[in-house]
Amino acid sequence: MSTKPIKIGLLWHSARSGNLGVGALTLANIEIASQVAAELNLEPQFTIFGPRERTPLYLDESLIPTYVISTKSMLSPSGCWTAIGAQDCVLDIAAGDSFADIYGLRRFAFQWVTKMIAIARRVPLVLSPQTIGPFERQPYIALAKMVLKGADAVVARDPMSLDAVRKLAPSAHNALAVDVAFALPYEDNSSQRGQAQLRVGVNVSALLLNEAECGRNRFGLAVDYAVLMRRFIGDLVARPDVEVHLITHCNHPNGGWDDDDVATDKIAAEFPSAVRVPSFAGPCEAKSYISGLDFLVAGRMHACIAAFSSGTPVVPVAYSRKFSGLFGMLDYKWMVPVTGTDTDTALAFIHDCLQRRGELAEDSRRGLQKVEALLDVYRAELRKLFTQVLARGR
Repeated sequence: MSTKPIKIGLLWHSARSGNLGVGALTLANIEIASQVAAELNLEPQFTIFGPRERTPLYLDESLIPTYVISTKSMLSPSGCWTAIGAQDCVLDIAAGDSFADIYGLRRFAFQWVTKMIAIARRVPLVLSPQTIGPFERQPYIALAKMVLKGADAVVARDPMSLDAVRKLAPSAHNALAVDVAFALPYEDNSSQRGQAQLRVGVNVSALLLNEAECGRNRFGLAVDYAVLMRRFIGDLVARPDVEVHLITHCNHPNGGWDDDDVATDKIAAEFPSAVRVPSFAGPCEAKSYISGLDFLVAGRMHACIAAFSSGTPVVPVAYSRKFSGLFGMLDYKWMVPVTGTDTDTALAFIHDCLQRRGELAEDSRRGLQKVEALLDVYRAELRKLFTQVLARGR
C-alpha cells in the first residue's frame, strides 16, 4: 500500500542547538511522530521552525529543512504566515519550557505570534509535551489563554504544568504525558559499567556555576552550587576507585554565561586528574556516553533524563519546578531540591546516593514503566491529530 505524505511543522525545535536538551526534544519528537505516522501509513515530511543558529547540525538538512524564524519573517506576509500555513499540522514544543513569562516579553512575543499564526491559518496545532508557564502577570495571562484555547491539544510534561493549563483555560483540550526526550535513540554502552574504577560523571551547569560565583543566585538555590560541585569532585578525585568524567550538555560557539564548555574547562583545570570529556556532536552521542557511566550528578535536566532513560543512576541538582514536577511524577526522590537543604547536607546526600546507586537504578526502572504509559498518551494525541488531517484532506 502506498503511503500518503503529511507535512508536519516542528515549531520551536532545533537540529543544531548548542543546548543538547533542545536537540534531544527535537530528535525524540521526530522519532515518536515518525512511528505514529507509519502506523497510519503516512510519510512524514518535517520542517523545523526555529531561530537562526550557527552550531553544527545533528541531522541531514536536505531531509528535514529548517525555516528560520526572525522578526522579518514574522512580519512578512510571505514569511511565517505562509510557511506555517502550508503545513498539514504543527507540533510546537516551545524549546521545552519557553512558553512562559519568565524569559521576558521578546521571547514570549515570538512564541505567541507563531502559535497564533497556526491557529489563525486553521492549521491543527498540538503543544507537544512541555513545561507550561508560569504565567503570573498581564498581558501574559490573557495572551496565553488565547493559545491554550485555540490549540487542538495541549500536552503537559508534568502535573504542575497540567494544573497551570487547567487553571488558565479550563475548556482547553489537555493531557498529561512526559518529556519526549525519554524516547531519544542512543547506543547502549552499559557494558562499560562495573569496572575496577567507578566511572562517575559530573555535569557542571555553567548557568548555575556562574550564578553562584557572582552571588546573584536568581534561581534561589539553598545550596552554594559552586562549592557543592567543587567539594564533590574534590572528594572523588581523592579516591583511587573512582574516575571522574566531566561532561557538558549546553555549549555555545562564542562561549558566554551559559556555556558548559567554559565552566567545565575551568573545573578541569582545577582538577587535572579528572577526565574532561570532549563536547558531544549531538544529543544522541551525549546519551550514548552517559549510558556507560556508573553514576551521574547533573545540573542540566536533559542530561538527567539521558541517564534515567539509559539505566545510569543519576542525582539531578534542581533549579526550577520542572525538575520536581518531572521526577516527582515518576516517584524518583533522589534529587538535590531547590530549597530545603544546605550545602553540607546536599554533599552528604550525593555521596550516600553514590553508595546506594543500585537503589537509584531500581527506582529508575520502575519510573520508566510510568514513562512508557505517559508517552502512550502523547502518541494517542498524535494519532488523533494525524487522523484529523487525513479526514480533512489537507
